Amino acid sequence: MATMCSLISTLFHSSSPSPSSSSSPKPIIPKSLKFPISNSHNTHSTLNPSNSIFSSSPSSALDSLVIVCTSLALSLTLVFSNPHSASAFVVNTPRKLQSDELATVNLFQQNTPSVVFITNLAVKQDAFTLDVLEVPQGSGSGFVWDQDGHIVTNYHVIRGASDLRVTLADQSTYDAKVVGFDQDKDVAVLRVDAPKDKLRPIPVGISADLLVGQKVFAIGNPFGLDHTLTTGVISGLRREISSAATGRPIQDVIQTDAAINPGNSGGPLLDSSGNLIGINTAIYSPSGASSGVGFSIPVDTVSGIVDQLVKFGKVTRPILGIKFAPDQSVEQLGVSGVLVLDAPPSGPAGKAGLLPTKRDAYGRLILGDIITSVNGKKVNNGSDLYRILDQCKVGDEVIVEVLRGDQKEKIPVILEPKGDET
Repeated sequence: MATMCSLISTLFHSSSPSPSSSSSPKPIIPKSLKFPISNSHNTHSTLNPSNSIFSSSPSSALDSLVIVCTSLALSLTLVFSNPHSASAFVVNTPRKLQSDELATVNLFQQNTPSVVFITNLAVKQDAFTLDVLEVPQGSGSGFVWDQDGHIVTNYHVIRGASDLRVTLADQSTYDAKVVGFDQDKDVAVLRVDAPKDKLRPIPVGISADLLVGQKVFAIGNPFGLDHTLTTGVISGLRREISSAATGRPIQDVIQTDAAINPGNSGGPLLDSSGNLIGINTAIYSPSGASSGVGFSIPVDTVSGIVDQLVKFGKVTRPILGIKFAPDQSVEQLGVSGVLVLDAPPSGPAGKAGLLPTKRDAYGRLILGDIITSVNGKKVNNGSDLYRILDQCKVGDEVIVEVLRGDQKEKIPVILEPKGDET
């Protein structure tokens, strides 16, 4: 920069008329350099050695030369200066998002206040000090159901807990009480005593009209620090998985390719409108990572369960009141159906006269009744029996067809509610 300023100064002084000299030196200009200029009379002329502003007007020529040198100096300054100082000339424009990106961002921002973090605490005794401590044994996600403080999550998230704590989106933590749970469908309802202005219920949709291929969004709070969002599509409908607690089949499950991390269990699955369509409950992956297929319990199933749990604290699901053998054992006998191992006399099947499996006085095994159909619907295994019972109500009379020895019999059974769970 100093050299450039010196150059400008030199040019300036060399072009200025010297008091001691009678005439100033004329700049050397090639004859081929010609360009239009404007004189004082607004008439154009051509720059050449004989007709030039340098010869006719020294002050105008000096001003032009100074402007050219100054422009050159500024250009070289921007080229050779520190790039960080040049960043002051850069204007940061706001980030532009596509319409689908904006919709996803808005959906995440609007629904994250409804998603909570659940900590499962268990009582353990220290081996050395014998002190009784509460230590976290698991965690998961959940969401606000209503402004009365009801929180919905998976049953396996709270299983075996001595105490539960719920962390809301603003990081406030509250002790939670178990309102009720349904082990068969892996659904649980908690309640927290939090101010209503901190509770934002999630909008509840429907799952009966879902289509394969539509977009879905899974939100969770796996670590209690911040929320996560994964996106995907519905890759399958009316799937069936088994409950982790009881092994009873869960029907009409939503299959999605949206990544469901272990800490996202109990979190909501949303459609593109931000409405709840399911609870993220399981992931099937050979490696145990979140790169497999995710499953969600449909909201139509969840709504009926939650309503019963909030009102009665339990689900009144009809049962036959039997214990049956594993499906593999029946297959070894060469028949299809459900083998009755036990039918307590106080249960519906025992009252109706179904025979359990037992041993005679010599220790020989006498097989009980084998259920082959209920209300005319074929029963091949235990899942078929559960599926039929889920379509019935407490107090319904069903016709159970059994194979007793070599004979088939039809026995009417009145279904009763499932007993209390602890």
